[in-house]
Amino acid sequence: MQVSPFDELTFFRAIANSGARAVLIGRQALIALGMPVMTSDYDFWIAGDDITRFNDALRPFEMFPTRSPEEARANGRYIVEGDEHVDVLVAKSVSTIDGDMVHFDEVWGRHVRLTITEGVTIALPCIDDLIRTKRFGARPRDADDIRWLERLRVDQP
Repeated sequence: MQVSPFDELTFFRAIANSGARAVLIGRQALIALGMPVMTSDYDFWIAGDDITRFNDALRPFEMFPTRSPEEARANGRYIVEGDEHVDVLVAKSVSTIDGDMVHFDEVWGRHVRLTITEGVTIALPCIDDLIRTKRFGARPRDADDIRWLERLRVDQP
């Protein structure tokens, strides 16, 4: 049996050090904020110009993209996979279920850095933008996640 090269702290460090404009979204973002939810994959929204940087950061983990950068830009999304699964959104803008257009450049402009251990940070959308990204879909768990995030927003000083 071969051990996976994946280590989450090293994974987050590699993404942060890559220079790619990448924000962690989805349930892993909620986990990073301390919410009691579970998921097994990672979701990132990245700048379309940073696809190669992002992919290069994940190559040491034996994780490979399912589409070329050109195909990813045309489709607006792609997957990077190996022992772990990463959904990558590369669209410049995405509409929420209620028609609110969310633009990557605006989300990136308001992002926050969260230190998860000494020397390792992850970029997250601000709470309001993270709530907006949870409105990209209409799954029941997205509504649950929004309730957690709204509670967190109220609890912040």
